[in-house]
Amino acid sequence: MALTKTTSIDQITVTENGIVLYREATRVMEDGNELSKTYHRTSLTPGQDLTGQPASVVAICNVAWTAEVITAYQAALAAQQGV
Repeated sequence: MALTKTTSIDQITVTENGIVLYREATRVMEDGNELSKTYHRTSLTPGQDLTGQPASVVAICNVAWTAEVITAYQAALAAQQGV
């Protein structure tokens, strides 16, 4: 009876406005059978500091967050805040 716990990113999504959403699944296994699974979701906004984020997520952000996407996101945010 060996219990193991693994965490993996099982979903990465980029929204129309450049926000990157990702989901981490944590699985507890016993002898190859899944006993439980939980999820943790995180969102990242264009231009956000990526320090400490998983490498696969950083790679997606670096592709998705062009200068144009970051500028458009910041402009939309400023418009919402009435700045």
